[in-house]
Amino acid sequence: MGHSRQVCYWMGVLLGTTLVLMSCTYEAAISRLPPAEQAELRLYRHVMTSAQVRTYLAQATAAERTAYLQKTGFVQRLQALDPLDRDAVYNGFPRQGLSAEALRFIWGEPSYTAGRAHYYEIWYYLGPSIELAASGSQPRRLGNRVEVSLVDDRVVAWVDVVPSVDNSASDCIGC
Repeated sequence: MGHSRQVCYWMGVLLGTTLVLMSCTYEAAISRLPPAEQAELRLYRHVMTSAQVRTYLAQATAAERTAYLQKTGFVQRLQALDPLDRDAVYNGFPRQGLSAEALRFIWGEPSYTAGRAHYYEIWYYLGPSIELAASGSQPRRLGNRVEVSLVDDRVVAWVDVVPSVDNSASDCIGC
């Protein structure tokens, strides 16, 4: 029994080390991109899977990376947005009336949702709104969350919610 625990412990250490090293490699690959390409990746990374980001980074030249974005349809998705929505994506912050698709470009997929899809929904993002554009929803982060209300696939409002220590206090900032 003691031997199996030791094996499990070392397997966990090995797995954790591998994940940390992979994360460092990923960040290093992004930092090696020229600033213009980092900005381009920033526009699309929240709608890309991890595998798609790795494939993007594996392309040898800037032209190949841009062609990859075209081939996968990300450029077309962004261009199909309303001009005001595109401006919000470029600025990295939502606005009232923003489409659900544009919100995905800005903050990524929500951690979870409630309500009736495409009619009235609440999307929940983990982490404070000020950090979501940089990192997207942070499932491992406890505490702050952002609740986004959507009606007919349009943002109506959002609010940062901070859990209170005292249950009698309001969880809502600015309410």
